Amino acid sequence: PVTGGSIVVPYGHAIGNEKWRGSEMAQRLQGKIRLIFEDGLGLVDFHLSSRTCILYISEADLVAGNEFKRRLVRFRNASSLRGIVIVEKTQISDQYFMAVQKLVALELGMVLLPVANQGEASQLITQLVSFCVRELSRERSSNPFLRKQWPQLSETAVLRTVQQIPGVGKTKALLLLRRFGSIHQLCNASVKELELVVGQTAAQQMYRF
Repeated sequence: PVTGGSIVVPYGHAIGNEKWRGSEMAQRLQGKIRLIFEDGLGLVDFHLSSRTCILYISEADLVAGNEFKRRLVRFRNASSLRGIVIVEKTQISDQYFMAVQKLVALELGMVLLPVANQGEASQLITQLVSFCVRELSRERSSNPFLRKQWPQLSETAVLRTVQQIPGVGKTKALLLLRRFGSIHQLCNASVKELELVVGQTAAQQMYRF
């Protein structure tokens, strides 16, 4: 899958591809942003919001050949997300940078941001998450029909309780509470109502539970 389906990013969080767990970048991001790791993000490395994501091209990717190019083209052809491409521009990969710049910016019409290493990339991602939060806050303040987010929802006992449901992690728990508002309403939800939030398979498992 290109993005692992429709991703809804909890307010003020970022969702990282499981492959980045334990990496230098993930370690540097911890404490600066609320980072959740998920399987099944496909071609995407990080989701910063429900509309914006990051595809990371390392020095090793550039040296290895054209696989990263196929990945970018597949993403662009199959996704309507705002994709930001972060590329490691080092002494070794510098010779490939002009070709990458032409592909990403001119041919695919995506944003290209060069970094020297994962440490620099983590600083950039932190700034981008802050930008996405400000952007969403402006939208919410200008739209009277959007409900306000629950303050500190991710730290409540209610959230931890919902996460005890088999197959429900932090992301799904947040989505379920935003949709149904309380555990009582969640328990009384129909399979059809649950499907709208978590999909058919997970909804049936939850309903049986």
